[in-house]
Amino acid sequence: MNPIVHAELSWLMAQGLRERRDRVLVTLAGLAPDLDGLSLLGGEDLYGKYHHVLFHGYVGALVVMGVCAAFARQRLAVALLSVAAFHLHLVCDLLGSGPGWPLYYFWPSSMHEWFWEGQWNLASWQNSVIGMAATFACLACALRWRRTVVELLSVRWDGEVTRALRARFLGESS
Repeated sequence: MNPIVHAELSWLMAQGLRERRDRVLVTLAGLAPDLDGLSLLGGEDLYGKYHHVLFHGYVGALVVMGVCAAFARQRLAVALLSVAAFHLHLVCDLLGSGPGWPLYYFWPSSMHEWFWEGQWNLASWQNSVIGMAATFACLACALRWRRTVVELLSVRWDGEVTRALRARFLGESS
């Protein structure tokens, strides 16, 4: 799955949280497993060797949960949601990162491979449908919570998007 969809799904998980800061932390937790993708900076060989290894496991989950909780306002809720968002990322990768690309969840304790025989390609119709559904759900949040996933980038831009969506679908005037 691509990073935008990982972010959208994680942000959607955080909608019960009051503070934007806490929703951002949970979203970052859902993106965090791909920190090991920075191994690409060392070349394709390092990327092939370490992506889905270094941060796609329990060690990464514990680090992310601790960091998110430390910076959160609602510490317990953010800790639980951040570990859930982290693991949702892993499930999405197991489903749709491409056949033959396992996770090493117990690294560094073990190099046991986790994979699923039915994995679909990154550029699959399944990932496209999930991505479109996540985008529509993120925009629909404007109708209920008066915010969209755009809040991750800018509160002002989010206000504009939210006003436009509420005007179009709820008939509210600006």
